[in-house]
Amino acid sequence: MEVSNKYVVVKHHIQDAPEESDFEIKSRALILSVDSGSNDVIVKNLYISIDPYQINRMKSNDPSQTSISFAAPITPGEAIDGVAIGKVLVASDNGKFQKDDLVMGVFTWAEYSLVKEESIIKKLEPSEFPLTYHLGVLGFNGLSAYAGFFEVCKPQKGENVFVSAACGAVGNLVGQYAKLLGCYVVGCAGSQDKVTLLKDKLGFDDAFNYKEEKDLTSILARYFPNGIDVYFDNVGGEMLEAAVANMNTFGRVSICGVISQYTDAEKRSSPNMLNVVYNRINIRGFLAADFMNVFPDFIAKTSAYLQTGRLHVIEDVSSGVESIPSAFVGIFNGNNVGKKIVKVAEE
Repeated sequence: MEVSNKYVVVKHHIQDAPEESDFEIKSRALILSVDSGSNDVIVKNLYISIDPYQINRMKSNDPSQTSISFAAPITPGEAIDGVAIGKVLVASDNGKFQKDDLVMGVFTWAEYSLVKEESIIKKLEPSEFPLTYHLGVLGFNGLSAYAGFFEVCKPQKGENVFVSAACGAVGNLVGQYAKLLGCYVVGCAGSQDKVTLLKDKLGFDDAFNYKEEKDLTSILARYFPNGIDVYFDNVGGEMLEAAVANMNTFGRVSICGVISQYTDAEKRSSPNMLNVVYNRINIRGFLAADFMNVFPDFIAKTSAYLQTGRLHVIEDVSSGVESIPSAFVGIFNGNNVGKKIVKVAEE
C-alpha cells in the first residue's frame, strides 16, 4: 500500500526572524512496508511539538548545533524533525513495537514518519492524561521547568521569583511550581491578555507587559522592592541585564533560553559583572537532558499536582501539517499561549 505523505522543509538557512515563506510543504509517495529484518518503523504522526530552539538548527552555523544530538543542523530541502507523538502503522519484525502502539520520539514534521527504532523515545501506555501532555507539561518542557527551577535554583519557600516569557511552554509552569512552593512570583509577558491569564488563572502574584515598559530595571525594582532571589530566564537580552541589577545577594539565575538572541545575532546581554561578583550571583545555563536523573521525581510530583487540580495546563493547538510554518513563526511573534502543538491526525 502506498500513501501520499505531506511534510515540511525549510527552503534555505534562516539567520534572523523566520517567515512562513521560508518554509515549503512538499509531498512524496511512501510505501507502507519495511524490509524484513530491519529496525525501521512507520509512524502515523498525531501531534507535533513546536519549539523555538529549532530556529538554531535552521541557521548556517550556530554553536548549539554541536552541543547535543537533538540540536543537529537541518539541511535545507530535507524534512525537518522534532519531538512528536504518533501511532505505529508498520512495525519491524523484531517485536519491540507493535502496530497501533502509541509512541513518542523524534519524527519528521509530516503526516507519516519512517524512522529507526532508536528514534522512538518511549512507548506511551494508557493514561488518565491527554496524549499532548507528554509533549509539554509531562515532557521536556515540564522537565525544563522543574529541573531548571528546583535543581538549578534551589529555591526556598518565601523567596522572590521572577519569570520571563511567563506565558510560554516552560515559563508558565515555572511560575506555578514557584507558587506551589510558597514563593512570591512575578512574570512578564507580551500582551495584557497574557498578563491577566498569569494573575487570574495561573496564580502569579503579579505580572506586567514588557512591551509597555521602557525601563525594565525600574519596573523590576517596583515589583520587587525587596529584590529578586531567583530569576528564571527564557529571553536573555535586556531582561537579563535588568534582572541581575535587581538580584539579592546569593541570587540564582537559571538560563533556559535566550529567544531574543535566536532571531537577532547582534543582540547580546551584558549584565553588570560587578553586581554578579559582589552579590555572589550564580548564573547557570542548562538543558533538560542534563537532568534525566530527576525525571521519575518530576513525573511523580507533577502528575500529583495535575490530579489534584493544583497545576493548570495551557496548550495552544493548531491543526494540519499545513499549519506548521505559521505555528512555528508565531512563537517568535508571541502568538502562542502556553505549549504550542500541531495536531496532525485524530487519535
